[in-house]
Amino acid sequence: MIAVDQIPVTVLTGFLGSGKTTVLNHLLRQKELGGVVAIINEFGEVALDHLLVESSEDRLALLDNGCICCSVREDLIETLTDLAARRAAGSIPPFHRVLVETTGLADPVPVLHTLMTAPELVGRYRIDGVVATVDAVNGARTLETHDEAIRQIAVADRLLVTKTDLAADDGLVLLDARLAAINPVATRAHVRNGMVEPAKVLDAGLFDPAARSADVVRWFELASHAANPPHHHADHDCEGADCGDHSHHTHDAGVSSYSLIIDEPIQREAFARWLDYVAALRGEDLLRFKAIVHVAEQPDAPIVVHGVQHVFHPPIALAGWPSADRRSRLVFIVRGIPRHIIENTLCKFAAVSRSAIQRSAA
Repeated sequence: MIAVDQIPVTVLTGFLGSGKTTVLNHLLRQKELGGVVAIINEFGEVALDHLLVESSEDRLALLDNGCICCSVREDLIETLTDLAARRAAGSIPPFHRVLVETTGLADPVPVLHTLMTAPELVGRYRIDGVVATVDAVNGARTLETHDEAIRQIAVADRLLVTKTDLAADDGLVLLDARLAAINPVATRAHVRNGMVEPAKVLDAGLFDPAARSADVVRWFELASHAANPPHHHADHDCEGADCGDHSHHTHDAGVSSYSLIIDEPIQREAFARWLDYVAALRGEDLLRFKAIVHVAEQPDAPIVVHGVQHVFHPPIALAGWPSADRRSRLVFIVRGIPRHIIENTLCKFAAVSRSAIQRSAA
């Protein structure tokens, strides 16, 4: 369960030049972010971005001795621990949220791992969501050449497409389609000059679904669309055992997304056993996992499970079902894991009957 006083952390990521600092600067001027501390990670000998953010010093913390996804994870833990202690002691103004801006080359997954597993942080902080900025002008080219950009998009809850005033309409349509293929369950917003409503960045809610049931409903509406299989064309190029799987998106750098809808309740222990197996077998390639699960022992309310690679957030029980549909829904954003592998492991380790697994939308 989520502690009452856990501080939500929003991770703001995006490739070099995609406008993260401009977005952050705009957000920190909004009244809704009056009690927010921003942690800015810069990579290089001279740190500059924090000088471009218009905010008082007690609302900024700088990590400038390396990339947050590798060498400064301990610094992130130390900074967040220190902020929480100073907040409790009253030596800094009270804050109710933290924004972490990563470097443009950062893989956000280790950041999420740190927030989910570091003993110093668990109980004090919770992940509110991941927001990724995408350059409308250069985004498509960036996706062709930089795997980091793909991973940033793949793990995001919300995508901000920036510089839309500078992009051609047809290019923007193609970029939107590509982003939807990489991450079909992330909401997208078009942004000019970094101007975005705080509501489109904050309260992604998947780590606090009891308070954000509307977001859970929206998420699974999107998941239903993602589960709808496209038509198979004769000229489609398939390889190997995955050729018969036409109900998922495949795209950049071997990253794909697909959804499973399961008609029957699942035993809680069996589901936990399956999660452990998948994490051990292919955890590095499970970029993002989200699920609302009808557990047999708890028919009146589902549990929500949220994972990044081999780390899973403790299941959260909703107060009740967010809609009349009581089927389990599992969403996967993976790298090189065919859907049939997931289906086979569900049948073997979670005791799910193959006939209960749906491949079409609700």
